[in-house]
Amino acid sequence: MTVLPRLLTIVIPVFNEERFIDVILDRVLKTDLSKLGLDREVIIVDDHSTDGTGERLREWESRSEVRIIRHERNMGKGAALRTGFGEAAGDVILVQDADLEYNPVDYPKLLEPIISGEADVVFGSRFAGGEPHRVLYFWHYFGNRILTLFSNMFTDLNLTDMETCYKVFRAEVLRNLTIRENRFGIEPEITAKVARLARNGDCRIYEVGISYSGRTYQEGKKITWKDGMRAVYCILKYNLFRS
Repeated sequence: MTVLPRLLTIVIPVFNEERFIDVILDRVLKTDLSKLGLDREVIIVDDHSTDGTGERLREWESRSEVRIIRHERNMGKGAALRTGFGEAAGDVILVQDADLEYNPVDYPKLLEPIISGEADVVFGSRFAGGEPHRVLYFWHYFGNRILTLFSNMFTDLNLTDMETCYKVFRAEVLRNLTIRENRFGIEPEITAKVARLARNGDCRIYEVGISYSGRTYQEGKKITWKDGMRAVYCILKYNLFRS
């Protein structure tokens, strides 16, 4: 029988998000989890921000459900998530970006397949479910779809959005993963490794549609074509070479 989770850990990697950090933390902490029977802890990993993010975060340190961990040098999103995962006490771990592209209002639908005992990992898809989306870059959209297709060819999954921020895990799944990527390559790496667990019968993967409000480079978007090239490399590396 599946044990119902009681504590949700929300891991938020942060780098130079002075403009948005207060808003996203306010949204995260105001999201009602009581109907799901979950308590919450929020682990923020400041990846050596060089703007005013650190000062903004000091105002949140007094909140009992918030923990702030600071990297002494910038290491990348993957490294920040690795730090956060290592400190997580929750039965379920959810990844939340620090910008405003992903809305915590979607937490209940992301968590429902796990709460109901049907899933061990949930991907939140920007391209499924008919939720509202801000209209922005065609080539980003196209690139995401191509990377997802390429990943699916090796993992034998039928995901629609491999590169999504919103990934939710039962804690025991993460404990079975050794994560190595320091930057955005963590997305295809995690996908390859949970797919391997699924093929072995150790993991059930679900996908749900989410809303998405993408931002422009002027608003602080960080991912570039170089990260796309790294994603291709990681798809090959983590699917073809088990070690």
